[in-house]
Amino acid sequence: MSGRPKPESNLPMTAFSADLLDSIRARFAHVESCPFQGPRVFFENAGGALTLRSVVETSTTYAAIPDNQGRDNPASHALVKVIDTAKADARQFFNAPDGAIFVGESGTELTFRLISAAILGAAEGGVVLGSTLEHPASRSACARWAGIAGKPHVLVPHDNATGTVTAADYRKHLTPDVRVATIIHTSPVTGMGVDVAAIAAEIRAVAPEAFIIVDGIQHASHGGIDIAHYGVDGYVISPYKVFSRHGYGLAWASERLAALPHDSLVGGPAGNWELGTRDTGSYATFSDVVEYFRWLGGQVSDATDPRALIEAAGAAIHDHEQALTDAMLHGTGNLKGLAELPGVTVIGGIDNLAREGLVSLIVEGMPSVDVVAALNAQGIRVHVRKADHYSGNILDPLGRDSCVRVSLCHYNSPAEVSQFLSAMAGITADAAD
Repeated sequence: MSGRPKPESNLPMTAFSADLLDSIRARFAHVESCPFQGPRVFFENAGGALTLRSVVETSTTYAAIPDNQGRDNPASHALVKVIDTAKADARQFFNAPDGAIFVGESGTELTFRLISAAILGAAEGGVVLGSTLEHPASRSACARWAGIAGKPHVLVPHDNATGTVTAADYRKHLTPDVRVATIIHTSPVTGMGVDVAAIAAEIRAVAPEAFIIVDGIQHASHGGIDIAHYGVDGYVISPYKVFSRHGYGLAWASERLAALPHDSLVGGPAGNWELGTRDTGSYATFSDVVEYFRWLGGQVSDATDPRALIEAAGAAIHDHEQALTDAMLHGTGNLKGLAELPGVTVIGGIDNLAREGLVSLIVEGMPSVDVVAALNAQGIRVHVRKADHYSGNILDPLGRDSCVRVSLCHYNSPAEVSQFLSAMAGITADAAD
């Protein structure tokens, strides 16, 4: 893929002014300091993003309310209104004018539920199609339910060199009897995004009735979701990876997917996908997330329409993170980037336009776990990915047993990238000795 120009200034130009970045960082908890470790740079966003302060406050408020939804009292009515507002906010965030919006235990749990309903509800026979790039949530769900339904589970190989999968890759494996297809929007190991709309269009051209389900968990914080443009049937996110908190997942299902038989209470409301009483605070905290995107969109654009504000925020987030990753790869000021440091291999290549705020790397001569520990000792939080059930699909074909994942988000700063590069210069020098 074509490269980008190397940053020339002491610190990279980003989509945010210094004052705006300060305002952004002020809206998040624990930006600069861990309550257990003390001061640190947070480059472990793919494991879970920082939490909005408003989400913390909202969680506290709703945790104290004893009432349930569906009762005839003022508190219950208020809770239902909060949920309805949050579902409308989620539609706006997803750009999903129809279909069902609902929360569940986690993104993984919801992925399993959508996939099981699609496979069991699809026409007899046929194929379940996915890719080797996918997280085990979708691959495992497809393997399990395809086996139960007696449908072959076919995996499209991703490209090891680029760390992604394309519409052309899917095209080679498409047949008219594809019943269910899965797509990962962004890999949490390589950090590379996927053209969901292009892949979905290829699938529809050959198997127009296929149910298409997308894992958007890694992508959600990095630059916008547009379900109306994708032509898919399901989309799942984990809100703790997009500035909310742990304890729930959020899904969208198209009208035809939502209408399929699925786990539900006998005699319960038609079309209901939620099992048991859900936490109103989950919904309320996602409204906080959407309101944050609208606020940020207003800081970086003249837009006034709520969806346009979200789109403007997504574009600015993407641009800011791209500037930071470019600096991380190519250097900034007098600091060498990863591309110039001795013994560093970057998974997916250096100048990969599919990258979304994440760099996975290997330091030759030093185990990845030791690199992570060395960075942690200098106050830089990153994560080791091992060739296990989570990441073996990426690392095994590369002949690697592990890598170091450095994951950014839009509240990270150029100064933090410089701190990381300074630390990596010393670590790679030690590894080369």
